[in-house]
Amino acid sequence: MPLNKITPFLWFDTEAEEARDFYCSVFKNSKKGATTRYGDGGPGPKGSVMTATFEIDGLEITALNGGPLFKFSEAVSLHIGCSSQEEIDYFWERLSEGGSKSQCGWLKDKYGFSWQVGLSTWAELLGEGDQAKASRVMAAVMGMTKIDIAKIKRAAAG
Repeated sequence: MPLNKITPFLWFDTEAEEARDFYCSVFKNSKKGATTRYGDGGPGPKGSVMTATFEIDGLEITALNGGPLFKFSEAVSLHIGCSSQEEIDYFWERLSEGGSKSQCGWLKDKYGFSWQVGLSTWAELLGEGDQAKASRVMAAVMGMTKIDIAKIKRAAAG
């Protein structure tokens, strides 16, 4: 796995390895990396998973079992730029299994981590410099849970 300068660390209580395996099952262009375990120095139980690394579409991520001290919030999320409704539907359903669905393409997975399942063409649909188009598109998106490309395109067209 290549070493990136910036690598997201996702803090889990004890589910790092399970989460890594789940994410790798969801994303076709993914691969599992190294797993490290706590030793005598802790803070986790000796032999338990400390980190589980993985890669999604070239982005290296480290899942850390750090205990129950910190929880995920919507303040940090990963955006998936989709190019088709089929792709949106796939990620929306897979990542929300056991989690919760929210507004504007946002969801929390079963671990409480936030994802934005959206479009790879947001800039084009928002119409650079066209405030009326941008307003119509944003009004349509604000009324959605899962992103609906056909509705957004109708709103963009006016």
